Amino acid sequence: MTCTPTVTPSIEAIDVPALRAKYQAEKQRRMRAEGQAQYVRPAGDVVADYAVDPYKPVAPRVPVNEDIDALVLGAGWGGIKASYYLTKEGITNFRNIDTAGDFGGVWYWNQYPGVQCDNDAYCYLPLLEEMGFMPSKKFSEGSEIQAYAKSIAERFGFADKALFHTQVTSVKWDATIHRWQVETNRGDTIRARFVIVASGVLNMPKLPAVRGIDRFKGKVFHTSRWNYDYTGGSYGNPVLDKLSDKRVAIVGTGATAIQAVPPLGEYTKQLYVIQRTPSTVDKRPNPATDPVWAAGLQPGWQKERMANFHRGAQEVFQPGEQDLICDIWTEINRNLSAELAAAGNPVTMEEFMAKREEMDFRVMERLRARCDELVNDPATAEALKPYYYHMCKRPLSSDSYYPTFNRPNVTLLDVSDTQGLQEMNEKGFIANGVEYEIDCMIFASGFEVTSDLERRWSISTFEGRDGVSIYDHWRKGPSTLHGITTHGFPNMAFIGYIQGGINSSVTEHFGRQGAHAAWIFAETLRRGLNEVEPSKEGQDAYVKTYNEIKMDVTEMMARCPPGYFNNEGGDNKWALFPGWGYGWDHFEAMLADWRGNGNMEGMVLR
Repeated sequence: MTCTPTVTPSIEAIDVPALRAKYQAEKQRRMRAEGQAQYVRPAGDVVADYAVDPYKPVAPRVPVNEDIDALVLGAGWGGIKASYYLTKEGITNFRNIDTAGDFGGVWYWNQYPGVQCDNDAYCYLPLLEEMGFMPSKKFSEGSEIQAYAKSIAERFGFADKALFHTQVTSVKWDATIHRWQVETNRGDTIRARFVIVASGVLNMPKLPAVRGIDRFKGKVFHTSRWNYDYTGGSYGNPVLDKLSDKRVAIVGTGATAIQAVPPLGEYTKQLYVIQRTPSTVDKRPNPATDPVWAAGLQPGWQKERMANFHRGAQEVFQPGEQDLICDIWTEINRNLSAELAAAGNPVTMEEFMAKREEMDFRVMERLRARCDELVNDPATAEALKPYYYHMCKRPLSSDSYYPTFNRPNVTLLDVSDTQGLQEMNEKGFIANGVEYEIDCMIFASGFEVTSDLERRWSISTFEGRDGVSIYDHWRKGPSTLHGITTHGFPNMAFIGYIQGGINSSVTEHFGRQGAHAAWIFAETLRRGLNEVEPSKEGQDAYVKTYNEIKMDVTEMMARCPPGYFNNEGGDNKWALFPGWGYGWDHFEAMLADWRGNGNMEGMVLR
């Protein structure tokens, strides 16, 4: 299928200065002085079961006391890919630890009705060729993704070694035995030669710090702890029949809500959708995988597709390159590439960036027009329009979200002027000065993504050499070698958006970090060494180069409304997108050369 540019308004039809002013005004309406403090960790009787796993009971087990080669903190995609590469490197004496009840990470926790992958599953699901697996459709169902994640662990022999429903409470380096002493809330004591921290970015739910939340007498839960006993239905079967006599409110209109709102709107007596900032919501064609297309794929097809997706979403298509993804993620570059090719003349980088901003305005104008096309009430349609740059929030797609607001039982409550809910009480909540009585409050309020590490990891004690806390070590942001290892924390690697190359496919990004860490640890064992860590000089040299060439997203994020991309518009030292300035391919080639040289430059080997 040929992917063609979308039809967008011409730049001449858009009042760019007025839009820039509108974007800034809309951002300021939503800013709160509290920053990340506007969200709290679950506490109090009303949310006593907020962090409890509603999907699987916690099975009793005997505490583990052992010495092992490696411990992987996490069993989501980062942990699975790290474990896969440890296995490929010959390190098999390892375990995964996770607070969830099974493999899958975000795909274990998010079992809410309507959950699907929101980008191309043929890129997102890793190791498709190695596993001989093909997603059933372009945007896979969450249940399919979680089952596939577990199947990788089973295929490569580490599924039965994982410790689930287990929270790590202490991680300490013991120089006397050259190992990490790890303790958990299940009484485990594990002495691991190596540790890979793969805690993910969408695993720790957050709750708005709404005054009076503990007074509410109804039901409360987070979308990542969906209560099917209360709503009816089950994972993959969203028949929420127990809500037919219930008044329900859902807080949030991001990636989760646009999938959960349609089934809620179908089954509830009354649904209030509480919105601070609207999302971009494009159309979502999601056909079943064409067996003829799948049968014709050549070896290496997934790597080629992921590279194409990355260029389309984050960098720029090569001259004459076809957009294989053809959705909202790649639209701006697809349109821009076609127009530049048609013009037939090269442009400078400054000219390119100016034209890209123009295309951003045009695409966003197209997306705003969808609200008027699909939503009957003009005031509701206007409130649903996103006024910001395209990548200020995660691009989304749905064919059922906007039409849900045409239902008589569904009401949009825009709370941008009060920057969120004003208050809760015994009977419900107050929004824009009006009290609403409800039976159930559902929080689609997201996760701790770019907030401080303590909020994300929940590991009480995390100390490297000489008792230095990782939280203090990285208080002002990370300092690393290659975005994976850090001085003072020997035999440890980190997976995440940390000072390295950034790939548009998170599973590829995390996977390459896991592969690099596994090679370092395996090489340490092959050489008969006890410890490996970056030297201070090696780390400083890398950080200096990284900062000099990195893609600085500070200005872009400063233009955006508050959200998890920019840590609620505050201190954004854990920004998601500032990658290696020379691009993903250059970064990966640099690491491959570093491994190939064999001298592990910048590392101290003991």
